[in-house]
Amino acid sequence: MMQHNHYPLFLKKMENEGFQPPVIDAFKYYYELLLSGEKGKIQESEITRIVADKLLQLDTMDYTSEGKEVLNQTVIIKLNGGLGTTMGLGQNMAKSLLSIKNQLSFLEIYFHQIQKYKDAMQIPLILMNSFNTHDKTLEALKGLGKDKDVAFFLQNKFPKIDQQSYKPAHWPKNPSLEWNPPGHGEVYAAFKSSGMLEKCLSMGIKYAFISNSDNLGATLNMSILGYFASKQVPFIMEIVRRGPLDIKGGHLAQYKKNGQLILREITQCPEEELDMFQDIERYRYFNTNNLWINLEILNEYLKEYSFVHLPMICNPKNLDPTDLASPRVYQLETAMGNAISVFKHSQTVVVDHRRYIPVKKNEQLLAIWSDCYLYDTENSLFTNPKRTLGPIRIQLDPKYYAHFDHFSKRFEKGTPSLIDCKTLKIKGDVWFEAGVTLKGDVVIENYSDHPLVIQENKCIENDCIVKR
Repeated sequence: MMQHNHYPLFLKKMENEGFQPPVIDAFKYYYELLLSGEKGKIQESEITRIVADKLLQLDTMDYTSEGKEVLNQTVIIKLNGGLGTTMGLGQNMAKSLLSIKNQLSFLEIYFHQIQKYKDAMQIPLILMNSFNTHDKTLEALKGLGKDKDVAFFLQNKFPKIDQQSYKPAHWPKNPSLEWNPPGHGEVYAAFKSSGMLEKCLSMGIKYAFISNSDNLGATLNMSILGYFASKQVPFIMEIVRRGPLDIKGGHLAQYKKNGQLILREITQCPEEELDMFQDIERYRYFNTNNLWINLEILNEYLKEYSFVHLPMICNPKNLDPTDLASPRVYQLETAMGNAISVFKHSQTVVVDHRRYIPVKKNEQLLAIWSDCYLYDTENSLFTNPKRTLGPIRIQLDPKYYAHFDHFSKRFEKGTPSLIDCKTLKIKGDVWFEAGVTLKGDVVIENYSDHPLVIQENKCIENDCIVKR
């Protein structure tokens, strides 16, 4: 049954905020999809797995010389809209300002990554900030003396939708919570509406490499760039083989009806089909969100359609995420990787995990803080060559480690050596002194009311430490 259309209320609210027509058009499109009963789900019956032997492999291609020739026509775009709420960073800090390795923040590492290309690129780095991260990021850039070296544009926002009435959500005690970022799929429309797309094209910039700000493996790859430019592909997605740690990542598939490549995010999967979604043998590749897009083709598309018509993601949430008693709302979002199903002749390239090192949870941050990874200005962040195991699997008790401040205090005397550690599971309140080494499969459990302190220079190998 179709809900009553309250779009005029949303239109007034967005016009009062000074939104440009493409943003308003996009919200109207997705709002009307919601009213029609669309919930943004992609059924198993609609898709099939991809044929792996037809995929382009980065380790067997070499277009490096071609990439160097078009470096001055290329720009790097980092999505800088996240606050790191899943890491307990709160509402007052952009995630990219977090110290990640060698006392360097994500933002500082970006500058190291682009340094060798800086003289050849007209605009070496563009940040897409959100209304939550913009001011803090500008303040940090000025502090680093880099505010003149970076261009930026702002992500727009969508009004939240009350689930009961389908009217705009109302929250007088904190009106800013009436809005949500519309997902990183909005990067294309925001790039256009900000004037940044037109600016790049006027400077002869044709190719953009887009990635998440929290993926430190996402450096500019000359061979992919060279292939992308020489073959004039409209859109390329970097994908990796799924492992046990990747079961929630959006996977690649094909539509049965036309063979078109498609990305399905976990929020687009019906709940009853989650087992199949997470089957890493059924769907072997997932999206790294390292994307390459031809700006001329994007511009032609946006001239015709105003915004990129990506599949809708409908996220049911509490209006105030910290208050479970607050009204239930819908947040309409899109994912930028879904553009692979929009642009004809899009392609994928299989890369390894060196190009996908995300930091979305404190468990991943612990691995990067440790000796599992090394960092230098030439190679950026990379796996320690002395580590012979695969990616480490870490489980931390959310009661003590979900909030960044609580997490970091427990390792302030030093991160344990994890280079020879396969799995680590911590239950309860556990603190670490300096020089601790963990090897193999390690479990540490503290069921007492007092902290368990792992003493200085202690080595734990394939053991379970329990305190009651």
